[in-house]
Amino acid sequence: MNICVFCSAADLDDRYVVPARRFAELIGKGGHALVWGGSDTGLMKVMADGVQEAGGKLIGVSVEFLAHKAREGADEMVVTKDLAERKAQMLARADAVVVMVGGTGTLDEATEILELRKHGMHTKPVVLLNTAGFYDGLKEQFQRMESEGFLPIPLTDLVFFAADGVGALAYLEEKAGIRA
Repeated sequence: MNICVFCSAADLDDRYVVPARRFAELIGKGGHALVWGGSDTGLMKVMADGVQEAGGKLIGVSVEFLAHKAREGADEMVVTKDLAERKAQMLARADAVVVMVGGTGTLDEATEILELRKHGMHTKPVVLLNTAGFYDGLKEQFQRMESEGFLPIPLTDLVFFAADGVGALAYLEEKAGIRA
């Protein structure tokens, strides 16, 4: 399975790095490929290192203005002209999407992917990996959107909130019909 992971390119605290490294190992050991933003910095690097070291495949999708930060040695590296094309290419190459901790770029990616899913533009499972409760506030906001009628589909059909990488991968493998 090709798993698209949206996450930060920033260097982060161990409370985010350690669970990310474990999730990356699970992806690689499971024989899955990582589709990611292609960067060799921050949490993106942690994910790529972990997947590659565990035997998984790396499919990077960078963007022209960040190409100087692209990881060398990826199995595939695509460079797009802008961020919109990057998101589209990442989604096209993925069977599933996981949104990890990140800043405004990650939030932009998450909301676009969820909006496309809401409108039936894709049916790929989407997981928000809620490491250290990072997305508790967003989960609460989504629940309010659902209860007040802003979501035309049930929240559980839109996104799955996972507390850790084990739960995220188990959910994705179940959706894909893969038995661990």
